[in-house]
Amino acid sequence: MKIEHIAVWVKDLERMKHFYETYLEAQANALYHNPLKGFSSYFLHFKSGARLELMHRTDIDHDAPRDRFGYAHIAFSLGSRFAVDQLTARLEEDGYNRIDGPRLTGDGYYESVFLDPEGLTIELTV
Repeated sequence: MKIEHIAVWVKDLERMKHFYETYLEAQANALYHNPLKGFSSYFLHFKSGARLELMHRTDIDHDAPRDRFGYAHIAFSLGSRFAVDQLTARLEEDGYNRIDGPRLTGDGYYESVFLDPEGLTIELTV
């Protein structure tokens, strides 16, 4: 068994696609759009085979608080501490909000934690 993909509702589909392509080497498929439902999405493909679906609907109030469970974070393995440090510096220089790290956690992970453009937590690890 494996996770097929993770899906995330987003406010700005193009901005989010650009973020994941630019910083995390994702490759997006062509935009899917269903005008009857006001639904659009991109599937982002990563070299590892993992996929992330960015979804948007015009009938959702993306600013309204929601009483629902969500994911805690998405972790991206970059292969080395050096790569974590490099991407951490790049994201910080480009104005993204660093929450923590880079640091060695108590359970042995070397990580840095950021918020993506819509406030979703991204963990960069070895």
